[in-house]
Amino acid sequence: MPHPEATRAAGETLLFEFTPRMGRRYTNGRNFDRGPGAHNDVSTLSPYLRRRLVTERDTVAAAIGAHGHAKSEKFVQEVIWRGYFKGWLERRPQVWERYRDGLMHDLTTRDTDRRLRRDIDRAEAGGTGLDCFDAWAQELVETGYLHNHARMWFASIWIFTLGLPWRMGADFFYRHLLDGDPASNTLGWRWVAGLHTRGKPYKAQAWNIARFTDARFAPRDSDLASNVQGLEHLEPDGLPDVLPLRTPAAPDPHAPTVLLITEEDCRIEELLPRTLDVRAAATLTASHLRSPIDVSDNVAAFEAAALADAATYAGVEATPLRAGMPGDLARWAERARARQIVTAYVPAGPLRDWLDQAAPALKEAGITLAECRRDWDAAIWPHATAGFFKVKKQIPRILQQAGLT
Repeated sequence: MPHPEATRAAGETLLFEFTPRMGRRYTNGRNFDRGPGAHNDVSTLSPYLRRRLVTERDTVAAAIGAHGHAKSEKFVQEVIWRGYFKGWLERRPQVWERYRDGLMHDLTTRDTDRRLRRDIDRAEAGGTGLDCFDAWAQELVETGYLHNHARMWFASIWIFTLGLPWRMGADFFYRHLLDGDPASNTLGWRWVAGLHTRGKPYKAQAWNIARFTDARFAPRDSDLASNVQGLEHLEPDGLPDVLPLRTPAAPDPHAPTVLLITEEDCRIEELLPRTLDVRAAATLTASHLRSPIDVSDNVAAFEAAALADAATYAGVEATPLRAGMPGDLARWAERARARQIVTAYVPAGPLRDWLDQAAPALKEAGITLAECRRDWDAAIWPHATAGFFKVKKQIPRILQQAGLT
């Protein structure tokens, strides 16, 4: 399977081609996993949306413009789910910290438990003997993509049928998904495990897999776990408290500035003050921060190409940087004689962790890290404090704030 081209033009072409299918066809066909090369009823825009090579607002505008509000409702909701998950994790960043620290514990356990290591290796290699699961594992590694329904089935089988640590499964996804996002990936796995919606785990069922794969796979009931119990016992204290949204430093339009382009937003030129005094720019590769284990070459290549494309559209000659020693960020800004670094808002996740580690050196050098947050996020995140229903009720207001009604 050829891998998608990581450019704004490629994303916008895909958006244009899929727009006629954002209405009833999407509503009726979105749950069907038709296999590699045949995902025609879903947009496969997620790698572009994740990096904002294509924006959520433009995607929703295309759906409503082509089909109206009623017929595009389900597609619009699915786009807004991404914003909901990001906002939810921003309001509870402790959940990201639990995942990050828990993964290190799981990796240590794997390294000392030979049977567990064997079972994880077998699952990741697609060697369990369960046809559907093995095919999804191979598709993920080869293409960097899985249909959303397949992700749910896969996670449920990993956790409840194979009995493997959920964080190791989430890490496997995060290392290979071209659309890998710390919020959507972590919270999606937590949802399947019964940790996000407490006590309501997702159960993979043979009839459901057969129906929604067009009988490409036909597992037996006995192949799958019959008694599925959520993992909320792993977090006896429950969910952490909701925190206020972090307020980033705003850019000073007159300060000597260096521009930092990350995969969090590859249309950064849309966010910048017009009078910004930009002295230098850099692209920051950070996909290797996703995991202590090597991240897929496909993910790294997609990120690198997306960043190069973003720099071209921003009209800057960008120095390629890699998120290595956090103190390097301050030294780069000092060499450019800048007093501030301006970047797109970086939400909870590995890059946010790295920037937090860089903060002491920036402070010592007298350099401000300023972040630009999109209006789309500002419209959704305040409502992302509980289940999706609370955000769903606000969709008319969100669309109005985005100028789409």
